[in-house]
Amino acid sequence: MDLVSDNILIDDGREMPSFDLAYPRLKGFDLGNPNAWTKGHPHDFYKRMREDAPVMWTGMRKGVSGFWSVSGYDDIKSVELAPRTFSSERGSMLIAISPRSKWPGDKLVPASLNCLINLDAPRHMELRIQQKDFFIPAYVNKVREKVAAKIDSLLDDAERLGPNVDFVKVFSQQVPMFTLCEMLGVDEVDRPKILYWMHHLELAEQFVANPMRMLLRNPMFPKRFSRAIKDMFEYGEAVMADRRANPREDLLTVIAQSQLGDKDLSQEYLDGSWLLIIFAGNDTSRNSLSGTIRLLTEFEDQRQMVLDDPSLIPKMSQEALRLVSPVQYMRRTATEDTELHGQKIAKDEKIVMWYGAANRDPRIFPDPNKFDMMRDNVDKHLSFGHGVHKCLGSRIAQMQLRLSFEKILERFPDIHWTGKQTISPTILVHAVSSLKVNLYGKNGRRPTQVQVKAFEKT
Repeated sequence: MDLVSDNILIDDGREMPSFDLAYPRLKGFDLGNPNAWTKGHPHDFYKRMREDAPVMWTGMRKGVSGFWSVSGYDDIKSVELAPRTFSSERGSMLIAISPRSKWPGDKLVPASLNCLINLDAPRHMELRIQQKDFFIPAYVNKVREKVAAKIDSLLDDAERLGPNVDFVKVFSQQVPMFTLCEMLGVDEVDRPKILYWMHHLELAEQFVANPMRMLLRNPMFPKRFSRAIKDMFEYGEAVMADRRANPREDLLTVIAQSQLGDKDLSQEYLDGSWLLIIFAGNDTSRNSLSGTIRLLTEFEDQRQMVLDDPSLIPKMSQEALRLVSPVQYMRRTATEDTELHGQKIAKDEKIVMWYGAANRDPRIFPDPNKFDMMRDNVDKHLSFGHGVHKCLGSRIAQMQLRLSFEKILERFPDIHWTGKQTISPTILVHAVSSLKVNLYGKNGRRPTQVQVKAFEKT
């Protein structure tokens, strides 16, 4: 079975593209530097890109190939709708792919490559179809009740800890992880392990961005990370073998029994497949939940509209996804010489689609920085991608958003973001790692419980 990791395009360090530049190289924001993203999306820079350099060559650090940055809504749709010309299989989630000699360990990078999101036709659709039953409306409705009960429990816990809490820790990182473990069929006893491993993978991104800072704060991190990754892959190998021998009605069983070209998935694809579900489902939903709390604080008129009419929550969730843009980019690679928006692009050059820029393109979304759930095209954002690679879990994500805000706004209608947040240094997702809120509103206090005493009649 051909592995994506065996044929992936390794960066050759090219500093300039093969063809002349049709647009200037703008300065003012370093798109390839994780530390630059800790203040959120660079919306002013996106605006300049859309207007002055819609297909812009972007340089990288020494040894890493530059890439084409695409920022306009229609241009990104054009790339998404031409998978034969713009391949996912040469690299999709990673802007840069270093030489194999620099890959950490022997399984982590291959697992990030050998999975559904990095496959082209026909293998992409073949594997996608085998997993689809866990992402259709019937299954979403089936898991909805369990997610609703978990949300109630988390809000109970938040209220006990409140009124001032870190929304990420008490809620937004918990809901998607619970949902994904339910879908996958992860045993209750194993769920703390999943949380532990995902935590270390997130810390690894911070280590890459700021190695000295991480070592000063946590000198044992490299050793603990290596142990965690080893344990994670050993768990995956064991659970996949178990599901093949003892199938259940869960997504882990579907993955374990999936095939490509009438052959069982190799261990490399098994590793990548279950980890992709955890990664993709966790980051997008978590950051959408956190980002929506920010928006409700910043746009009180929209909050009031939803409080007056909760049936607007689905529209609110769609508009929040547009503004938050939890997945910041996806990458493609040209399979042949081509042209986009007047710029010639050579075979084997990388194209990075900046979804946050497309989602605020004023040609598609007038007054794009405004939170307006009554837009006629409120569901036309590109936060889930577009075309054959549109996010398979979009229905699950939307269910979590809608259900969460139905319950949050019913219970804490004045929930208020204090202005304090931490955004982790990563480029792939808008990673809100901390968001401080007051459950009862700005300077809110816990409601006083009035004790009622019964008096005997005299």
